[in-house]
Amino acid sequence: MTRSQNTNLIETVQLNDESEVFNLLGNFDENLEVIENCFPVTIIPKSQGIKVKGDQESVENTKILVNTLLDSIRKGKKITAFDIKYAADMIKEGEQDKVREVFEELIFTTERGKKIKPKTVGQKTYLKSIQNNDIVFGIGPAGTGKTFLAIAMAVASLKRQEVNRIILTRPAVEAGEKLGFLPGDLQEKVDPYLRPIYDALFDLLGMDKVHKYMEKRIIEIAPLAYMRGRTLDDSFIILDEAQNTTSEQMKMFLTRIGFSSKAVITGDITQVDLPSGKYSGLSEVTNILHGVSGLAFVYLTERDVVRHELVQKIILAYEEHEKQND
Repeated sequence: MTRSQNTNLIETVQLNDESEVFNLLGNFDENLEVIENCFPVTIIPKSQGIKVKGDQESVENTKILVNTLLDSIRKGKKITAFDIKYAADMIKEGEQDKVREVFEELIFTTERGKKIKPKTVGQKTYLKSIQNNDIVFGIGPAGTGKTFLAIAMAVASLKRQEVNRIILTRPAVEAGEKLGFLPGDLQEKVDPYLRPIYDALFDLLGMDKVHKYMEKRIIEIAPLAYMRGRTLDDSFIILDEAQNTTSEQMKMFLTRIGFSSKAVITGDITQVDLPSGKYSGLSEVTNILHGVSGLAFVYLTERDVVRHELVQKIILAYEEHEKQND
């Protein structure tokens, strides 16, 4: 009988106490089915451990998965279904050590106690690039955490007093024509375009502190057009939705960066909303600045999507459709 055919293997994974069993398996054992679906095994909960039944390879992989998750649980991490599935995928590829590194990374802890961490290897690479470079381009599909993680790094830098202010901007694609018909002053007109940035800041800092920082100009949120003619020193600057910049806007933004500043440019080059005939500044800059030292391009993929698991499948389906129609 071969190793994969041996379906009678039963092994016990010992846990320290019942609380670890609860943290591993979740409320009403909701994680148990997730783990069983990762590998063809049956899991039997015990008071201070679990029994794993299946073929030898599946049992061994499940034990690696459980021990990887336990390492994180013992360091205070709450395990989610996404964590389990992602760790299992990495174990199948023999890269479980990378999962431990990802789970151990911590950007900072919010005032409400929420720990902000990368969730994938790609996200960790992105964060390391931001730490090590003055300009970073984060390119990838929706749901990969490009904007949220960049803002988290900006807030962490501000807390460590590495910068004096945070500047967040994005192009208002329709500003030239339709904005004039919206009610309110200019700030009220552009706020809908900047809402995702506000949402991330509120999550990280809380609404009161965000408003306080904005009043003191420690945090500035503005459409890209406001950046023209400025030099931005001692700042952490984020350009979001950069696929909707023109070539001229991208050049203008990149030449605003001053001393002791860091810039992160995020975008999805498959989601360009520019008018017909306008070429995306983000698509162009990947060719112009390729190989320039001091900056980095990080490409996130569907594997880094941390939204509903169907989002990954949707992205892959669209990519396959586009390939067939090229």
